[in-house]
Formats: sequence, structure tokens, C-alpha cells
Amino acid sequence: MEIRTHEKIDQRLCGKPVKIEENYAEVELETTEEMAADERGLVHGGFIFGQADYAAMLAVNHPNVVLGGANVRFLKPVKVGEKVLAIAKVVSEEGKKRIVDVVVKREDEEVFKGEFICFVLPKHVLDR
Repeated sequence: MEIRTHEKIDQRLCGKPVKIEENYAEVELETTEEMAADERGLVHGGFIFGQADYAAMLAVNHPNVVLGGANVRFLKPVKVGEKVLAIAKVVSEEGKKRIVDVVVKREDEEVFKGEFICFVLPKHVLDR
């Protein structure tokens, strides 16, 4: 399936799409030293959130999709050098609103999960 949104995302920071289907996406992120929050190699949660957000956008896969809100939980720490996979599924669609459930896993272990509230707008959010 063709990617129709967020084409300029830096995949080194937000992850690489590995599977995209209708209402579904998987994004893999290889964590790097630049993502470290401290000298022990704890990955800053913003990178995991960014990966999950990107996966949610790809699950909707519309050029004008934007994030309206999110309810998330960080379940386990991620360390530099680990590979994590975000799995996003659109679970509800009502008008322009989409609810997307996202789980981020390190192998079989969940490290993050969240509900992303997305909106498909009639035109680009920056258009007046």
C-alpha cells in the first residue's frame, strides 16, 4: 500500500514503515545514542511516542490526517540499541474522527500502549 501521509518524516527518528494495510500499520525503530536521555542509555520517551504517533498516522494514511489527542502509557523502559515495533490499528471511524490503538513492543514485551485520536481534515491543517 502506498504511503499517502507524513512523507517527510525522518525515519531515523520516528521509525521505518515495515507494513501498511488499510487501517493498519507497523513501524520499526532502531534506537540510537542520539535518543539517549542519560549516560545509562535510557531512550527518551518522546522518541517512542513519535514512533507510535507515526504508526497511527500511517494506519489512517490520509494526506490531511492530524493528531488531536492521545492517552498513552509507558510500560517499560527502552535502552539505546534496542529495536522496537509499533503496531497501529484503526478501531473506530466516525465522520472525520479516527481512534487508533497503538502498542509498541520489544520482541514480545509491550513497552508502550496508547489510544490516538486522529482527525482527517478536508484540507491541510496549515491552509486557511
